[in-house]
Amino acid sequence: MNYQDYTMLLNDLIRINNDRIAGYEKLSSELREGHDSDLALLFSKMITNSRDFNTDLSKMVGFLGGTPATGSTGAGKLYRIWLDVKAVFMVTSDRTTILMHCEQIEDAVQQAYADALNEPGLPAELFTLLSSQKASLLAAHDEIKVLRDIQHV
Repeated sequence: MNYQDYTMLLNDLIRINNDRIAGYEKLSSELREGHDSDLALLFSKMITNSRDFNTDLSKMVGFLGGTPATGSTGAGKLYRIWLDVKAVFMVTSDRTTILMHCEQIEDAVQQAYADALNEPGLPAELFTLLSSQKASLLAAHDEIKVLRDIQHV
């Protein structure tokens, strides 16, 4: 794999983090005012984390001589369209549904990072950066899962 391939890999992760940001912004807009302040705070933290990850990924893309990506993945756009259509037919303001959507977002992000980490010949610097981000994202995933499971009790 050459430097251009690594910039493509990192740009894919930037787009995925952009999808994550957009997903949490969308879900934040569906929270009930005054009732779900804990989720609003959690979503804000996750948005900030993805922005921070993108800053680090963008620096690495620049270091490799590439141009950092903007926008989102096609799959992310489709997922947001699906959320918009679903919202027409169903009120998604209940916590369980919102947390299920969050877990879907986190599952997709985990898979993307796992795929990136499995790239053959990934340089140690990239492996370290992506491993660190994946670990942080896994903690967020687990936090969402715990909150979702509490809703079922």
